[in-house]
Amino acid sequence: MNALPEVRTCGRPTRTGAACKARIYGFDLACGIHVTAHERELVEAYKRGRNDGYAQASESAQKISSSQVEWLKRRIEQLEQLLDEATRVYEIGGDQLVEVGRYAYRWAGQPKLEVGERVLLPQNWVSEMTDGPGPTLGTVTRLGSTYQGEHARIVRRAPTEPAEQNQGDNQTQRGTAV
Repeated sequence: MNALPEVRTCGRPTRTGAACKARIYGFDLACGIHVTAHERELVEAYKRGRNDGYAQASESAQKISSSQVEWLKRRIEQLEQLLDEATRVYEIGGDQLVEVGRYAYRWAGQPKLEVGERVLLPQNWVSEMTDGPGPTLGTVTRLGSTYQGEHARIVRRAPTEPAEQNQGDNQTQRGTAV
């Protein structure tokens, strides 16, 4: 069955009395020649109502989608926190594990490190390119680690007094690697 779309024509009587064969589209009730002012107003009111309804439905759908996205973000944060709590390790072989920025390190010294303490981190190929040779200054951001691989060892606590820094190695005074 080939169902062709219905072609709408005006159908209003012309001067000769025959039906107008002009095609009409969309919400129009008659062709431009035969349409009345009242029919134009009806069509415009219908278009406005339809467009307003569409806009309100779109806005409502957007609000629903936004609330669902926010709920999913909160749920992901909750699940990440549960996973973090389940997999976080605080010691390996008697060494304390800490996070400095995005990376995890081992600390064998005493007393244990606390969040906010400044430490000297070992040189690696990235810090050598960005900061030059020697240890890099960093700040402990979190205790424990979820990283499962090998951990580099923290060189030592960073000097806290300005006098100690002047006596120490000049390389330790560069920026942080965090």
